[in-house]
Amino acid sequence: MKKDNLIISKKKFNSRLIVGTGKYKNMTECAKAIKISGADIVTVAVRRVNISDKKKPLLMDYIDPKKITYLPNTAGCFNSDEALRTLRLAREIGGWKLVKLEVLGDKKNLFPEMIETLKSTEILTKEGFKVMVYCNDDPLMAKRLENVGAAAIMPLAAPIGSGLGILNKVNIQIIRDQTKLPLIIDAGLGQASDATIAMELGCDGVLVNTAIAKAKKPFEMARAFRNAVIAGRQSFLSGRIEKKLMGSASSPKKGII
Repeated sequence: MKKDNLIISKKKFNSRLIVGTGKYKNMTECAKAIKISGADIVTVAVRRVNISDKKKPLLMDYIDPKKITYLPNTAGCFNSDEALRTLRLAREIGGWKLVKLEVLGDKKNLFPEMIETLKSTEILTKEGFKVMVYCNDDPLMAKRLENVGAAAIMPLAAPIGSGLGILNKVNIQIIRDQTKLPLIIDAGLGQASDATIAMELGCDGVLVNTAIAKAKKPFEMARAFRNAVIAGRQSFLSGRIEKKLMGSASSPKKGII
């Protein structure tokens, strides 16, 4: 079979599962879960994860950036200025240009602040960043992000860390139909079957953190998500049967004894 890579900004990745590095008990647990998940990309909250202070435990000591792509993100930013400053710092520290933009609206629901997000995407793109954008599931706004140069569209499935799964499949399908950009479900997944559903909707990948890190058995959940993404992708590529209101016998109607 032809290699089915995830392609973001012309770079190929073997896995369609992206995982976060937060909320684990410790960095050892984080590193093991990521290895089991098979992920090629990990998100790194620049404002929260130590990637520069050599006097403290470094993320690089546990997850080799030469083997796994770091995706710096702006978790904890609530306006454009904070987000821009954070990603510019990430570029200075590690030379990262492929980044995840996340500008939140408030501290309670953690929904994206789309006006600030749109503005930040346009500025970062002009500065040479390849911007993967956390956004709401509004097809119109997703199209605007594409028009200003986003490298990937990352609509939420549900509020960050909620575990509610995909709440609006219709909007996700509309976004899928209207864009050729990578479409990656970001935030709100709770179990492996949610990832399978996302992939069956035609998404190019899923990003998962809390569902793995806070599971009772994070290593087993990491393995479950790995398998779920593969199964969902295979199901999507296979082409599902048409939905019908009535039953249809699987055995022949003619030649019955």
